[in-house]
Amino acid sequence: MNTIQLISDSFIENNCNFKQLIQRLKEGFANPSIEVPMRHHHDYPNPPEDKDSTLLLMPAFNPGVDAGVKIVTVSPNNGNYNLPAIQGTYIYLDAHKGNIKAILDGKSLTTKRTASTSALASSYLSRENASSLLMIGTGALAKNLIQAHASVRPITKVYVWGRSLEKAQTVCDELSNASYSCTAITNIEDKISEVDIISCATLSPTPLVFGKWLKEGQHLDLVGAYKKDMREADDEAVLKSSVFLDTYQGGLKESGDIVIPLNNGTLNIEDIKADLFELCTGSKKGRTSEKEITYFKSVGHALEDLVAASYFYSEFISKK
Repeated sequence: MNTIQLISDSFIENNCNFKQLIQRLKEGFANPSIEVPMRHHHDYPNPPEDKDSTLLLMPAFNPGVDAGVKIVTVSPNNGNYNLPAIQGTYIYLDAHKGNIKAILDGKSLTTKRTASTSALASSYLSRENASSLLMIGTGALAKNLIQAHASVRPITKVYVWGRSLEKAQTVCDELSNASYSCTAITNIEDKISEVDIISCATLSPTPLVFGKWLKEGQHLDLVGAYKKDMREADDEAVLKSSVFLDTYQGGLKESGDIVIPLNNGTLNIEDIKADLFELCTGSKKGRTSEKEITYFKSVGHALEDLVAASYFYSEFISKK
């Protein structure tokens, strides 16, 4: 019986080389063998809370090599118990023999692969000399998005905005040893027109990024607003930009940043330039001019989880 490896959040946090993970994701999106079924979404009653909870199952298969499924639960009232509302586990499998190779904590796995996916997109969509970044949001993704973007572009200046200046400062303090400066700011408008890359990871129901603030050559990376009625950028930002997605499968129907402009006629499906499968295989191009504003929407994809689980499993085995 093969031993099932237990890979903790702390291992993932301490053993992530963003450049390596981004390269693995690039190879994954270019690999036609990987199969990703539709995500399973099940709402179920939670009588003690008088409110439904949700079970999400996200499988992916690389036939003959590996497979996996992320299991996520969403329990909206968990704040009452000092627990996160969203909890997750990844089961990593041998696709040949079917045995479980590892169980990985889901939080850091998801954070690292999400940040790396945004940086992978940036490698196609931001200008090669992009040296400044505005991070909007101060959650677990903020630090990781900054680090991932800085691994693919020569970032020297970072600004962080959050609804709490104290939390923005905490993000900067965590990056005090980085090669770039990091400054907490109180107003998005103060810096948004100056930076090369704008990364946004929030749960905002209404736009925080307005097209009137955008300048030629910028890259907009939208990672939050995961529901159809949430959005981080307004219609003018869409109109001024070339729009890209992580995947058509999820991107066209899961986030308000795409769904709302599609529904109100601001955006047509044929206006969307490419997704990451097309960019990574070279079948479509990313940025085509220095003046172009690029708009990337990420909603997440099970391929990213499988690739990340494979990467961290390899790292874990190599360090045993």
